[in-house]
Amino acid sequence: MGDEILKALRLDLNKSEFEGYATEIALVLEEINYAIKHVRKWSRPKRAKTPIIHFLSSSYITTEPYGVTLIMSPWNYPFQLAMSPVVGAMAAGNCVFVKPSEYSFNTAGIIEKIVTEIFTEEYMTVVRGGREANKTLLDERFDYIFFTGGATVGQIVMKSAAEHLTPVTLELGGKSPCIVDETANIKLAAKRIIWGKLLNGGQTCVAPDYLCVHKSVKAELVHEMIKYIKVFYGDKPEQNADYPKAINQKHFERVRGLLGSGKVVTGGRVNEATRQIAPTIMDEVSWDSAVMQEEIFGPILPIMEFDKLTDITEMLKRHPKPLALYLFTNSKQNEKHVVSTTSYGGGCINDVVIHVASHYISFGGVGNSGMGHYHGKNSYETFTHPKGIIKKSNLVDVYLRYPPFKEHLKLLKKLMK
Repeated sequence: MGDEILKALRLDLNKSEFEGYATEIALVLEEINYAIKHVRKWSRPKRAKTPIIHFLSSSYITTEPYGVTLIMSPWNYPFQLAMSPVVGAMAAGNCVFVKPSEYSFNTAGIIEKIVTEIFTEEYMTVVRGGREANKTLLDERFDYIFFTGGATVGQIVMKSAAEHLTPVTLELGGKSPCIVDETANIKLAAKRIIWGKLLNGGQTCVAPDYLCVHKSVKAELVHEMIKYIKVFYGDKPEQNADYPKAINQKHFERVRGLLGSGKVVTGGRVNEATRQIAPTIMDEVSWDSAVMQEEIFGPILPIMEFDKLTDITEMLKRHPKPLALYLFTNSKQNEKHVVSTTSYGGGCINDVVIHVASHYISFGGVGNSGMGHYHGKNSYETFTHPKGIIKKSNLVDVYLRYPPFKEHLKLLKKLMK
């Protein structure tokens, strides 16, 4: 089945076998193995303290599944972003409707095949289709909805969920900044930034969307990034057989339309036959440029320079909170400043993207980039309701709470201090 998944990913996005396995299959396998190992512990009732006023009682918290959940996944990591939340929903004991994106048609077919062959329809089922299928599903009442995708559709999902008071997790996106200060290891920063930006041809919700670099190291960083583009994908990446392509013609045209937003330092070429867009570094852009008006979701990296780090952090406060933020620095002071003064879903220091591959830390957005979180134990917690319970002894029944109250208030105040 693994070979079939990789073949589907190649057909949908032209992912190489290595990238397909590393960013899709391997992450799902890790989630499965981690859940199998820990779910018994996660599901045990947890003892809790009891206030003295409830003398001779014990307290605990137990978890229960929400019930029937809807998981709506996107096309950019069509296997991983569908099946990773499914693992959490299953571990928590829910029944699941999986709605994969029809843009990634071949991978959606593999997901349907896997689910149909392994699970009964009453437990888990896959719903195929486009917008009409989405609308039909969202008109139904679910106990929980987990959506990964863009903010525009996320608003529709949340509005539909509100009709039934259904809780939701929204994993969205946004313009995730990458900051490189004057103390950074420039060669290593360039290597890691280009790797993360070009994963899946830039079609990654946590990819570095734009680059903010200190003016003193800008020229060196650009030089090194151009070098690594050639090292990774050759002189003509848009013709490289292992370089990912745009998911469809509409998305290809949208990203190509952004190529005129600034000065192209390198790249700018396209392969219309394969929908591949060469990695493009773009200079002389501002927040008014077209490329800075929306999440790029493609292999274009705009650059803005800065003199003072505080200028960047103040600027970030004036824009929607991103899903990720990356900082390359060797300064503990700068690290502390950025982490403590900016709000974002999650991120890395001296690397990019890799925080999403850990089931030991939560992943999720904030503000415009989403709400809720998952991965590892956090997935189990997302798909369960924690039920608090106090078990009272029958041996003692304190008279204080019962009327007539007489002088009870004085004693109550002493007990509640």
